[in-house]
Amino acid sequence: MLALPFARAHAQFDHQHKAWSDLLKKHVVLIDGGKASQVRYAALASDREQLKAYLATLSKVSRDEFNGWAKKQQLAFLINAYNAHMVELILTRYPNIKSVWDFGKIFNNPFKQRFIRLLDRDMHLDDIEHGMIRATGVYDDPRIHFAVSCASIGCPMLREEAYVAGRLDRQLEQQTQRFLADRSRNRFDPAGNALEVSEIFKWYSVDFTSG
Repeated sequence: MLALPFARAHAQFDHQHKAWSDLLKKHVVLIDGGKASQVRYAALASDREQLKAYLATLSKVSRDEFNGWAKKQQLAFLINAYNAHMVELILTRYPNIKSVWDFGKIFNNPFKQRFIRLLDRDMHLDDIEHGMIRATGVYDDPRIHFAVSCASIGCPMLREEAYVAGRLDRQLEQQTQRFLADRSRNRFDPAGNALEVSEIFKWYSVDFTSG
């Protein structure tokens, strides 16, 4: 009798992340043959209440509930949480913002602001990415670097749909292929006979060489 309410509450979370996916499909536009994307922030701003409602569903998930999920459900949840909160952060200053670094690099660093309530505690974006998604021995998947989007030119594109456990491998693989195919980030210089790659491979070299 006591286990039933918990089981019912546990089943309520939408692992398809439909609310977030609907927003992405509506406001993220693929460009450059699908190798990059643009976010239509002006239009997305009009749907901000829907975004906040989705973020509220993420905040309701307890750490105990999260710990009971399969690894792919957890990883999809964390990637979506990071991306959706990043979009929300940009919208707090839109349209008076040109770069995520307009918030500040030392003071008011956007990645260190604890504006996120997740898994029973207050977090910042770096907590989600580096403290959880990249935690050693937990998910250990370097493809996440092509899925987590920090709203900067140097970051990977924001995917036009939410990440979901049932398609996560396929989605991460496609994001990796898209990123590698983007000649503005990775290209071969025939004149110098050199391969030029994104700084991401340098910044997170340990993730790509470990294991």
